[in-house]
Amino acid sequence: MTMEDATQEHLEQAEHAEHAASEGNPFLITVSVTIAVLAVLAATVGSFESLETAEAINDKSDAAYLQNKASDQWAFYQAKSIKKNLYEVAAAQGGPTADAMTANAKRNEQDSAKIQADAKALEQQVDEKLTDSELHTRRHHILTLAVTLLHIAIAIATLSIIMRGRRWPWHGSLALGVIGLLAAGFAYL
Repeated sequence: MTMEDATQEHLEQAEHAEHAASEGNPFLITVSVTIAVLAVLAATVGSFESLETAEAINDKSDAAYLQNKASDQWAFYQAKSIKKNLYEVAAAQGGPTADAMTANAKRNEQDSAKIQADAKALEQQVDEKLTDSELHTRRHHILTLAVTLLHIAIAIATLSIIMRGRRWPWHGSLALGVIGLLAAGFAYL
């Protein structure tokens, strides 16, 4: 449902509520207020749902970026390791540059240790971002259910107006509204 559709739906519900209020029936006015409250709650939960979706996408994107950086670090680590091995082979050949080759091999080995630590730290950040993304995705799914229940509650409450004051639809809408709110709260536990 697009934002425009949701707005139109709420305007339609408000029209039913206005009509009920004009009849002067106190129960229908109560139902109208219930519809308004449910509409505000649905919009609020829908906003949280959108925020969780955005956070999930951002965290996945950050994880992909960090994974690329980690891969670059591992490639750099491999290059340093190869250079270290080449310097060691050159040093083993002896000659006037053997000491310089040994020093270069040790320097590359020290550089490799730092590069390896950086790569592992980046991989840890990737794991954290993926875990965060999974949390936001889980919240999104629960909030989707919650906002759906709130929208259904609005529609069912409207039946009380259409049916000229029948109470069972209103009671059902209250129950669904409470379940929707509990579901929204559960998303953050």
